Amino acid sequence: MKNISISFIVLAISFLSLPAFSQTEDQAETDDTLLGLPGDNLDLFAVLDLFQQSPSIEEFEKSLNLEETGVNNLDLDLDEKVDFIKVVTEQDGDDFTFILQVDVSEEEVQDVAVILVSKDEDEKITMQMVGDKDLYGKDYVIEPAPPAPKVTANPAYAGSDPVESTPATTTVVVVESAPVVQYVYSPVYVPYYPPYTYVYRPPYYAAFTVMAIGVYHNNHYNHHHGYHGGYHGNTVVVHNNNTYNNYNNNSRNTSNTVTQHNANGSYNNNRSSSANRSQGSASTRPSTTPSNNQSRGSAASPSTSQSRGSTASPSTSQSRGATASPSTSQSKPSSSSASRSMSSSPSRSARPSPSPSRSGGGGRRR
Repeated sequence: MKNISISFIVLAISFLSLPAFSQTEDQAETDDTLLGLPGDNLDLFAVLDLFQQSPSIEEFEKSLNLEETGVNNLDLDLDEKVDFIKVVTEQDGDDFTFILQVDVSEEEVQDVAVILVSKDEDEKITMQMVGDKDLYGKDYVIEPAPPAPKVTANPAYAGSDPVESTPATTTVVVVESAPVVQYVYSPVYVPYYPPYTYVYRPPYYAAFTVMAIGVYHNNHYNHHHGYHGGYHGNTVVVHNNNTYNNYNNNSRNTSNTVTQHNANGSYNNNRSSSANRSQGSASTRPSTTPSNNQSRGSAASPSTSQSRGSTASPSTSQSRGATASPSTSQSKPSSSSASRSMSSSPSRSARPSPSPSRSGGGGRRR
């Protein structure tokens, strides 16, 4: 009976641990995909999820730039604030190109990614998202995974009415049923043209601090299910080459600032230090450690006497300046005592030191 109880406990613990291990593996896979490019701070899988759930293009743009959604973490100008992303629409019949852009400065615009939505002659709708090569590298394309093919539940069945089932191994995204897709192909669709610029932002937008890259990716790794493409050996190709090539040749915007930051590796450095920025770097904060006391004239440590150019021993430095008591050196850090201490010669510092009651003056009275 005891052995049965132990076996049951071990089995229960194993089942409870499976989700944790699965999440850890997914998270590790996501962390390994970091490119050291600015696109690390904008997960396109999460963006495409948000796009499909939006009732309109304007609402998509708004949701994308709200801090509450946590999707936008892009910082192209490296000011440690999240950039505003606007959505520009181009249409050619039943082919739509939704361009995500950032005004890096008053003169420069950088494209981030494009969402391609197309309908063919058979009324079949396809959707793909292509990351800009300056931000994601070459051929970064993602698309919703097609539904898994149905399989016969009992392969040995030879009858005329086999039962078929679809294995629920991954999340299936039905493009045609997405609210935004239904909207753009409906009679009530109105093209949206964002009026915003580098100096003019929508009233709902407030610049917020960039999130640490590890935290950001941990928050969005779950969006990668149900899609093909991305970082891992991407073999997805653009379906609507005509629309995409026309965009690349005529509409694509690039920023010299982004190009320069990429050439200098600034985005990679920014990514590696983002965790420190999110918590506040200790090196930039005022310190109350003894090193501060040394700069105020305390002679309690040998390193302080050496920083003033003295070659005397620790006992000699105490005879020239303040006493060995830290409280005394901090209570009387007068500039006159420090200057007399620095100007005294080695021969004078070798003379007998005054009594402790007279040491607050910082040197031998003349």
